[in-house]
Amino acid sequence: MRIRGSMYRDWEDSQLKSITHEETVESGSTIDVEARLSSAGTTQLFIGVYSSDGVAVIEIAYDSRPGETVTQALAWGVDQARGFVSMDSTFLTHLRP
Repeated sequence: MRIRGSMYRDWEDSQLKSITHEETVESGSTIDVEARLSSAGTTQLFIGVYSSDGVAVIEIAYDSRPGETVTQALAWGVDQARGFVSMDSTFLTHLRP
């Protein structure tokens, strides 16, 4: 279960259909990336990274991804989310005694 933050709740719109990529990485963290077209035809993107216990680590919403299709935005978002997870893992490794 994910504990969504305010960023997701502000971005969420049940009237708009989105495509989603969900992934659990080796550390147990999960990635949730969603892309959609707004009612005005603008590509929008949400990137969420959640700890293994479901707490939001990073949530970022883009109201507009100019020049990108929904599929392109989703692919870019997945790459970004994986990078965030990698940075988080590297950072935590250096903090451990």
